[in-house]
This record gives sequence, structure tokens and C-alpha cells, in this order.
Amino acid sequence: MSTQQRLCILGSTGSIGSSTLDVIARHPGRFAVHALSAHSRIEALARQAQVHAARIVIVPDTRARQRFLQFWTGPQPLPEIRVGAQALADTAAEPEVTTVMAAIVGAAGLPGALAAARAGKRVLLANKEALVAAGSLFMRAVRQSGAQLLPIDSEHNAIFQCLPQADRRAHAPDTPPPGVRRLLLTASGGPFREIALERLESVTPDQACAHPTWRMGRKISVDSATMLNKGLEVIEAHWLFAMPAQRIQVVIHPQSVVHSMVEYEDGSILAQLGQPDMRTPIAHGLAYPERIDSGVGLLELTRLGRLDFEPPDMQRFPCLQLSFDALRLGQHACIALNAANEIAVDGFLRGRVRYTEIARIIAHCLDDAASLPGALPESLDEVLDLDSRARRKAADFCRLSH
Repeated sequence: MSTQQRLCILGSTGSIGSSTLDVIARHPGRFAVHALSAHSRIEALARQAQVHAARIVIVPDTRARQRFLQFWTGPQPLPEIRVGAQALADTAAEPEVTTVMAAIVGAAGLPGALAAARAGKRVLLANKEALVAAGSLFMRAVRQSGAQLLPIDSEHNAIFQCLPQADRRAHAPDTPPPGVRRLLLTASGGPFREIALERLESVTPDQACAHPTWRMGRKISVDSATMLNKGLEVIEAHWLFAMPAQRIQVVIHPQSVVHSMVEYEDGSILAQLGQPDMRTPIAHGLAYPERIDSGVGLLELTRLGRLDFEPPDMQRFPCLQLSFDALRLGQHACIALNAANEIAVDGFLRGRVRYTEIARIIAHCLDDAASLPGALPESLDEVLDLDSRARRKAADFCRLSH
């Protein structure tokens, strides 16, 4: 883009939001911060707003607004402080915004991402729920508005870069890319790739959060350990690239250097390689179709020595199998999968459920979802109602487990 992009970063104090600000700070004439949002890290939000001269900040409630005012020390004018969930959606859609980084974790990020898509923005999608819980709704909004959709998850960004040129137009396809046989999503295998199965019952939250390659938040780290995150990515890939489940494969790749691959009908496989640093896909999305400096260092291939690949063990990673099951059952099951996982992981991190009970809680909620009509949700309210139902079921099951 030749004109300056004005960014709204939803979830600016998380790892994706912070990395986005790092990239745009390297290109001050190209990007400007219009709005930032945070849920609990209000002091960090105040620092970001000062450094990047944000015009608007969005906080969850009046108490957070007061905390922001207490932390504000900048000589520059105080940004406009907006409050509440509706403010997130309204800000993402307003005319001054050209680009929205949708990086709020969980279902809370859904309304803002959907509002940006409906408003025809350039949407840098790092929120899984927009596609996992509302894939049909979200992709329809992209098509109808003409929004630009650029995946920021390293795996989907890698696939996007490896697609045929004609299918790299940041649109919402309704048929699979021509000539593509399979999408190959890579996964590190997390911290429990080789642990004895009988030891999984007693693993602790700190062990589950000790990812061997990536540095992430605790919830996402647990999702990586269970490989539920990879299952969500399978569902996302289905919607992003109009690819049926049977043509999406997950491959364990411990080095996390090959971020994903595309296999073509002629037998060619194209792969995207890079450092395990989210600034690479963020920079790609921000500048697409150009390339800009992301701040990521050189990848020294000669030091790697080897690249390993192996199939995932579904006995070790039952959450991955449950994700494929949910995709086959339909959108209502995908909503239940994601919602139940959020409740179960929160229970695990709080010491209320065992690590191995995460999959059992999800399976219980999928059984419940299987009894529901399989029609696609037609509105955000329907999606959120199904999400709430699954959360209640998961919470009940957590209490029974405890």
C-alpha cells in the first residue's frame, strides 16, 4: 500500500499485539496507530499509547478507564478512552481505520473481527474464533464487503505464501485452490511429544506451558501441548482455503522451522521456512504484497543440521482427533470444541482439573453438540448462544471432575 495505513490493534498488549507494534515502529512513515485495546494489562496499554501516539484506546469497563488515567504520564494529549465491548466493534469499523489486527484471544475477539470484515477493512487475522466459531458468517462478510483477509497465524500465513499466485489475493475463496492436492500443517509437538503416556495424568500447568520453541501466553501454550491449537488451525485452514478436512494433514516438526507446506497435484511441495518469530507473518500481512523488514534475524540453515517430520500420535494428542471430529460434525460442534477447551484449560491452569481431563471435557461437549441441529449459524447472536451453552456444559463437567 502506498498510502499510510492507520491501524486498530485489538489486543495490543498480548504477544501478537506487541510484536505488531514492534514491526510498525520500524516503518514510521508507512504505519500509524489509530487505536489500541487491552483487557487487563492497562498499565502496558498506557505505555503503548504514549510510545505510539495512539488516538484512541479501548478498555473493558469504567474501573479500567480510571486505571488508565492513573498510569498516563505522557506529555502528549490524552487519547480518547472508549469503554466496553461495543466500542471494540465500533472502532474497528470506523472510516479512519484502514487495517485491523484482530489479536484478542477467545470468543471476546469475535465481534471486533467480524465488524472489521463487514466494514471492508484489511483484516490481519490472529483470532482463531472468527473462523472456528463463525467461519461461514465471517467468510461471507469478507466476500460481501470486499475486505482483504490476511492470515497471521504462522501456519496459515505460510500456506498463503505457498499458494498459486492467483490464489494469493487476500480474498475469501469458495473452492479449493486449483492444482493443490493437500495442505500440510506443521506442529512442534509441544513439551510432551516424547513423554511416557502414563505421566500425562500428573503433568502440571508449568510443565505444559514450557514450550520448547515458542514463547506464548499460558492458555495458548497449553493448547500447543494438547495440540488442540493445531486442531483449531485445521478448522481455520478449511475456511481460509476452502479445503475439505480429508485434504488437510498435520505433521509433527520439532524444529519449528518449516511453518507449513502446500502439496500440488504434480508432486511438488512448497514450504515456507523461517525463524519461530511472529514478526515475520505480521510484517507479511502488514505490507502485503510487498516485503518489509520485520526485525527477524537470519535463518542459518547450515546450523540446523536436520529437519525432522513424523505423524502425530492421536493417543497422545486426543484433542487433535476431536478437532477433526468437530469439523466433520459441523459449525455447531466447532463452537463447542473451542468453548469447552477454553473452560477446561482455565480449569487446568487453576488446578481444578487434570491435564488429561481437558480432552474428556471437550469430548463430553461434542457429544452434546452432536444432538443439536447441524445448520450453520446465521448471526453472531446464534454463535454466541451456542458458545455460552457449551461453556455451561463444560463448567458443569469441570465441577463433576473436581
